[in-house]
Amino acid sequence: MTHRTGTWEPTVGAVLVGEGLHAGYPGRGDVLDCAHVSVTGRSRLALLGENGSGKTTLLRCLSGAHVPDAGSVAVDGITLRHDNAGLRDHRQRVQLVLQDPDDQLFSADVRADVSFGPINLGLDDHEVRARVSEALELLDVVDLADRPVHQLSYGQRKRVAIAGAVAMRPQVILLDEPTAGLDPRAVTTLRAALDNLEARGTTVVVSTHDIDFAWEWADEVGVVVDGIVHQGSTVKIMTDEGLLRRAHLGVPWPVKLLRSLGHEIDVVDPPRTVADVARFLG
Repeated sequence: MTHRTGTWEPTVGAVLVGEGLHAGYPGRGDVLDCAHVSVTGRSRLALLGENGSGKTTLLRCLSGAHVPDAGSVAVDGITLRHDNAGLRDHRQRVQLVLQDPDDQLFSADVRADVSFGPINLGLDDHEVRARVSEALELLDVVDLADRPVHQLSYGQRKRVAIAGAVAMRPQVILLDEPTAGLDPRAVTTLRAALDNLEARGTTVVVSTHDIDFAWEWADEVGVVVDGIVHQGSTVKIMTDEGLLRRAHLGVPWPVKLLRSLGHEIDVVDPPRTVADVARFLG
């Protein structure tokens, strides 16, 4: 199989970089074909793409859960090695939370589940308790600490799964479709949790189908299409109707509305919310 190649320079200040990633599955071939992505510290990155585009595969490569056929992943300039020591070090820096929380929750109660990662790092009891308390508070699930996992709602289980990753105190958390299956109230609660993580200094990467969420939340967007990642500022990428059409994605509603009224989007101060659009039209 012939792989696509090319030159590329990671973003200045990137803490997590995937370079020239080729990855696929038996019988399917490459899902990613020379994909590049840079995650800048304290910057919000949203990954967009249709089902099967490779978003989840990209996150799995970045986390070390999937071994690419070619290319490399590095965090803070340290290239990921897929041996026990390399993966252990990488996973203290980068954590992946899967779309379905039930793929990650397996302990009897919330506190035990969130404790699992820190305990396996060999930390003493005092440090484990401190990390668990911090994670429960950041995700606003303190009141659920002693609740059996099977008694939680879907949205609560999502936040507990994220808390388990937060307890590892990684530099970067990769969230695969964190808003999928949530009602509006649960999405609002999750958004507050993401704000808490950002305030703590954690860099968050979100894979999502929700273009309006990405428009409002992200600083940068990467659209995964044809095996590669088209990455840039949110305004640049999400006003490129040709690119979004190729990816079978729509245009964010503020862009669609304002363009239908004959207005172009201000790249310096784009209207992100209903209030922003109202001020612009007022």
